[in-house]
Amino acid sequence: MKKGNIYEGIVKKVEFPNKAYVEVIEKDENGNEQKTLTIVKGALPGQKIKFRAKKVRKDKSQGILLEVTEKSPLETAEPMCSRFGKCGGCSYQTLPYEKQLELKRNQVLEIIDNVYKTLDSSLGIKKDYIYDGILPSPEIKGYRNKMEFSFGDEYKGGPLTLGLHKKGSVHDIVNASGCQIVDDDYSKVIDCIVEYFREKQILHYNKNTHQGVLRHLLVRRAVSTGELLVALVTSSQQDISEYVSEVSEKLNGLEYNGKLTGFIHIINDGLGDVVKSDRMHIISGKDWFTEKILGLQFKISPFSFFQTNTKGAEVLYTRARDYVLGREMAGVGKNSVSVELDAKNSRIDGVCLEKTADSSDIVDGYSETETNAGFKDKVVFDLYSGTGTIAQIIAPVAKKVIGVEIVEEAVEAAKENAAINGLDNCEFIAGDVLKVIDEIDEKPDYIILDPPREGIHPKAIRKIIDYGVENIVYISCKPTSLSQDLATFETFGYHVERVSNVDMFPGTVHVETIVKLSLKNKGL
Repeated sequence: MKKGNIYEGIVKKVEFPNKAYVEVIEKDENGNEQKTLTIVKGALPGQKIKFRAKKVRKDKSQGILLEVTEKSPLETAEPMCSRFGKCGGCSYQTLPYEKQLELKRNQVLEIIDNVYKTLDSSLGIKKDYIYDGILPSPEIKGYRNKMEFSFGDEYKGGPLTLGLHKKGSVHDIVNASGCQIVDDDYSKVIDCIVEYFREKQILHYNKNTHQGVLRHLLVRRAVSTGELLVALVTSSQQDISEYVSEVSEKLNGLEYNGKLTGFIHIINDGLGDVVKSDRMHIISGKDWFTEKILGLQFKISPFSFFQTNTKGAEVLYTRARDYVLGREMAGVGKNSVSVELDAKNSRIDGVCLEKTADSSDIVDGYSETETNAGFKDKVVFDLYSGTGTIAQIIAPVAKKVIGVEIVEEAVEAAKENAAINGLDNCEFIAGDVLKVIDEIDEKPDYIILDPPREGIHPKAIRKIIDYGVENIVYISCKPTSLSQDLATFETFGYHVERVSNVDMFPGTVHVETIVKLSLKNKGL
């Protein structure tokens, strides 16, 4: 194999999140077959693909995907979206949903089981956890409550468009009108804005030259009320206040499935290709709406952290709460991924592998057994607490919940939401977990962890372990980071007791993992 050459092979395996191992068969000068494995991102198990060799090593080579020459036998579903294959947003749409769940489940279990192979050989620590299955998203279409779209063109010099990055490109944009993972209201907003600014010939922002005006469109929608919040993000290189007012009138004149609750103009002159605010102006309505989840209300503003799949979040937080309260799971095992779709293939009937609790009784409907099982006297630490969603779900059955979060805006939102929900036993502290936990007088009886994608800082994890609480629940959006932290917990006296997955992102490679750890031995 030589760098730069084009090869064809079959994908033998895909590791999380999208690392495909492609087998290539070549013949040496003696006519003998030689098999090599090359890592190529973005392919599916069983596909035959063409790729260009990027790095060539004896043990492991890397390539860039060029095209799929033969579909995988697993690809028996028709993609929901007409832009599938061009858009870089969803890559699993040709897999039946049950196969998507199976693939994600197997990837996570392999990562965790590999931790124990290492621990067993080095420390004699063996795998002994119960897998409680992968819980499907209640919706597989229209499930996202937030999208960040980019202005640009589909090809150099092409007409203005608004959407998501083209697969494999950092410049070209695929129009997102008709996107199937959001409500139709998003498409109405996209069509209106693109048509208007094309007519006015306003230029999109070029991230190479840093010239231009139109940068991003941020859209959020409440599932419980249908309230829609739209934020237009531009540079300040041209005064477009008149245009912004006109497009606001057009947006407010559209017919929605829900209702437009606010239109905002955000100025961002930063050089990075990220959605952020230097200045914010409310053009119409207000800059927030209220979302409901598991019986609680949350005030959502343009930059509030909130799970992007509201109904999926209810499944996630219900399972996390069950782990915290020590509820027995179904113990459904590694092979349970059965789901049934309705006639539109968009909603799960009989949603989880076990029945999900009704959201109306999550906060007030705890049984006497649950509330009097000793947990009402517990102090709970919710570390990396975001806007305090998990903390507020646990607060009704705990003595006190203390949340720690590094983003100050999220902490202020958590305090406000706790007040809205009438919870006076929640305390939220702004700061780095590594430093803040040294300053808290109370000692936890229970710890909940929901760290960012990179996991927990090594020094912070040792401090968490030193508390010596009997149980910890860890929620992770990146199982490779989770595996590193689990190895540390296991090394210093904790043991993985139960594991679950929740699919928050149907059609994509991403999956959430929930782990319950119990204290076995104090430090080595």
